[in-house]
Amino acid sequence: MSAKVLVDEKRGKLIKTDAIEMESKAKNVDRISNLPWDVLDTILVNLPLRDAARTSILSSKWRYKWTGLSKFVFDDKCFPSSLSGKVRWGEIMKIIHQVRSYHSGPIEKFKLAAYCCPNSSDLDQWILFLAQKGLKELILQDFSCVKRLKLPSFLFSCPQVSCLELYGCIFKLPSDFKGFYCLKSLQLTQVSIISDTLESLIRNCPILERLTLLSIEHLAFLRIHNPNLKYLKIDSEFEDICLENSMLLDSVDIRMIPMYGRTVPQQLEHGKPCNLVRVFRCLTGIKKLTLSSYFLEFLANGEVPERLRTVLNHLSFLDLKEIKFNNLKEVTVFVSVLRSCPNLEELYISVAETNFSRSVLGFLKAQCVCEFFSQLKVVRIRGITGTIIEMEFIKLLLARSPLLETLITVTYGPERIPESLLLQVQRASKHVKITSLTL
Repeated sequence: MSAKVLVDEKRGKLIKTDAIEMESKAKNVDRISNLPWDVLDTILVNLPLRDAARTSILSSKWRYKWTGLSKFVFDDKCFPSSLSGKVRWGEIMKIIHQVRSYHSGPIEKFKLAAYCCPNSSDLDQWILFLAQKGLKELILQDFSCVKRLKLPSFLFSCPQVSCLELYGCIFKLPSDFKGFYCLKSLQLTQVSIISDTLESLIRNCPILERLTLLSIEHLAFLRIHNPNLKYLKIDSEFEDICLENSMLLDSVDIRMIPMYGRTVPQQLEHGKPCNLVRVFRCLTGIKKLTLSSYFLEFLANGEVPERLRTVLNHLSFLDLKEIKFNNLKEVTVFVSVLRSCPNLEELYISVAETNFSRSVLGFLKAQCVCEFFSQLKVVRIRGITGTIIEMEFIKLLLARSPLLETLITVTYGPERIPESLLLQVQRASKHVKITSLTL
């Protein structure tokens, strides 16, 4: 074998060896650890906090990386279900102590939804730490303790807060409160707050877009005035409501729980407009509306017009919950609302009860306006039993809905309404599909 051939073979082996060594080194390069922190933060905050904390065992370089996250979410994924509320809070405090010791940079979000029993003093100090870190989202949910937490005053001076969800708190505004100028979303659940405080809070959130009030205590008169509000959900006790100066509202969901067990609204003073007119006269831009039985009865206080003067031209979705078809006041109100929605496309109704009422039956039979529901396409009625009043309402829908495509009825009993019976009813639409279901 010539010397040239031997040299070429050795050169080939060297080249192959170098390639293998380079490939091995490439495999051992820790590319993840060398990623920019903003990229790592994006990865880690999308993991459950428990999994993000487990990265501390990867290497000494990773030991405290998780403590520098921009978002901290404590939920049931972090702890075994067997742990009690107090023990869970103890575990949370261990994590908080590490974060306070090693964290640098901003913290944008803190969510506590671990069904724990927080110590008020510890939570105050943590919120103070968050306030100094540029907190934008604070979410407190589902405590296991009964005692109400008093919110610390420095929370109301967080300039960057854009989302607040508070549960089980005592809400009092400090005397020097100037407003949440960045707050876009506010949710209060089982919070103790008086009407005047709530009104002041809403007024002083100039860019507030979403407001949710659930099981609020001590509310008598709900005054909601905010020109930028777009979404409103209320499921709570209250006696009266005013929605003036909320012209941009496009989604409203109101479930009224009568205060003190009183289901009949107080008598209106002579000359005052019906509650239906007063509440809805400013909601000209609304697109989605959900109303419950007791609130319909509240709206019926006064002389209910056949239709609202302020036509709800933009309303395309209407959901009526817990309707009592034997209550003339409720039926009168929701028919008046239906008359005022020329562009309504979807109608959902859940029925609470339908005992026979001669006055309701007569009222429904008298509704004979041509093309009453000219744009209606989908109707779903849940909880019916097939009474004569329910059937009269269904007849009205079928006879006055020329574009209707789908009608679904759901009964809770063993027997569904025969589709053949509904097919015998006069229908304005030739293409409607009728379906009867049972639950």
